[in-house]
Amino acid sequence: MSGMITLVKALAVQEGYNLTALPDVRILRADRPLARTPVLYDPGIVIVCQGSKRGFFGQQTYLYDEQHYLAVSVPVPFVMETDASAEHPLLAIYLHLDFQLAAELMLQIEQHHAPHPPAAPQSMMSSPMDDAVKTAVLRLLEVLNNPLEAAILGPARVRELYFRVLTGAQGKAMRAALALQGQFGKIGKVLQHIHASYAEPLTLNQLAMEAGMSVPTFHTHFKAITRMPPMQYVKSVRLHQARMLMVRQHITAAAASYAVGYESPSQFNREFKRLFGLPPAEEIKRMQRNFAVPPVQQASIFVSSH
Repeated sequence: MSGMITLVKALAVQEGYNLTALPDVRILRADRPLARTPVLYDPGIVIVCQGSKRGFFGQQTYLYDEQHYLAVSVPVPFVMETDASAEHPLLAIYLHLDFQLAAELMLQIEQHHAPHPPAAPQSMMSSPMDDAVKTAVLRLLEVLNNPLEAAILGPARVRELYFRVLTGAQGKAMRAALALQGQFGKIGKVLQHIHASYAEPLTLNQLAMEAGMSVPTFHTHFKAITRMPPMQYVKSVRLHQARMLMVRQHITAAAASYAVGYESPSQFNREFKRLFGLPPAEEIKRMQRNFAVPPVQQASIFVSSH
């Protein structure tokens, strides 16, 4: 791992998220521990090269550290904590999920006598870092440290890493989730609708109709996938988006509240503090002081907390 850590350190020039030569790949560095913090990850893969993170999703705990990577197939809010220090910073690679690339690989995998497997789709999964994944990560980091190689060889290295994840320990569950079939697929399409329309006055009945389900059935399936009721999920998306608008666009809490669909700034302030633990102005100062926040991921159709 020492060679991997040297390579990723060269890319992690500041605390927070660092851009790389590839738009879908970012490097995260944290120089301090982070207590339980609400996050909203859009679909992607997180590979920790040094340090560790724990994700608390429903009743389950997901460890992602030097021996385990995290894969997220649908955008889910959860709570995360980080072990890190200035002497031993957390160093991680975040890959935004390219759905087209994943679909191409899944089709090729099936064509080569590895049919779509009967596996239960999962929203989030923690998988062991086997030798094949480690080798793919190292090869990706090597080209990211060379602009010419990153431009020419980088996409192939990302493709190789996707292949290792899709055929690895949790590959069957990941492929089943990305196929968006059955009830999981119906809820996945509703999640896309929420992320595209969070500023509109969404209702439970509307969302159930979008899924083609009765309200009780929709509520049950939605909670099974996201670990929270539908309207609480909508609220979480709005609050995370407002937080990032305030950080990136330097707008007021009132302006952010209206931009994400709130009618009452005072209600927004209460719910923001309940989720993030600080009033909006204090939380934004904390983020700006401690973390580099890059521009929004242009390719993403989902709201996220990074």
